[in-house]
Amino acid sequence: MKRDDLYDLAAFAAVAERGSFTRAAAELGMSQSALSHAMKALEERLGVRLLSRTTRSVSTTEAGETLLRSLRPALDEISSGVDAVSALRGKLSGTVRVTATKHAVSSVVMPVLPRFLASHPEIRVDMIVDDNLTDVVADRIDAGIRFGDIVEKDMIAVRIGPDIRISVVGAPSYFADHPVPRTPRDLAGHRCINYRYVRSGGLYAWDFEEKGRPFQVRVEGPLVFNNSDLIREAALAGQGIAYVYADEVAADVQAGRLKQILERWCPTYPGYYLYHPSRRHVPPALAALIGVLRYKR
Repeated sequence: MKRDDLYDLAAFAAVAERGSFTRAAAELGMSQSALSHAMKALEERLGVRLLSRTTRSVSTTEAGETLLRSLRPALDEISSGVDAVSALRGKLSGTVRVTATKHAVSSVVMPVLPRFLASHPEIRVDMIVDDNLTDVVADRIDAGIRFGDIVEKDMIAVRIGPDIRISVVGAPSYFADHPVPRTPRDLAGHRCINYRYVRSGGLYAWDFEEKGRPFQVRVEGPLVFNNSDLIREAALAGQGIAYVYADEVAADVQAGRLKQILERWCPTYPGYYLYHPSRRHVPPALAALIGVLRYKR
């Protein structure tokens, strides 16, 4: 096999897995036209069509899918070998793909990321922000970050953050015109700011606890967002009651811009964990990221 063949096969795998010449070209650091030319040349050399192209998408043919299944283990082994050599020479390199919620990124990843990248300039961290529980194996992602109680039991999980407290808040201007709810069930008569999941389209039901027993309350209101920053802004503007992470509004509560309510019913979540599929073949770059994120009580 020629060197160009190996390069083109790796490029084919990128196109097939991303389903897009645009995304694959950006990942490979080459132009779309050059990538398209390389794929056509590869198909001509192999004498078979590998990719089915439309104006909107790219998918593998039956031959392409067969080739991809054979290629992926080999490419993974090559990547692991490169990472291992980099580790031996004292320089870690490569891309670490991590799926995490927005709050996890802002609260536990960003505080350590500048120091981590400064220490490892040849590592690239690709953060995929998604509030849904992502299948890291199916999506070929190195690791995920979620609350410890929802991580699958067959995953290797490392705690990377403290317990997370929930707050229910509203602006003083809102409560000047509306009575303060005494129990979560009193929220039925209030303007509440809802959160909508991007992938499923469903509205988040607010979780509460009473004497250690969890229960949910579905709330109503004129505003729905899929972004927690906008929920906080709407609450600050007096547009309703918000259900948020306590650390996101701690400064607002302390300054009196928001009033915290229903504290005795608000739950505490068991902190963020970084999880990945196996103890074997953990890329050195991922191991380094885990080391800097690991929670120290």
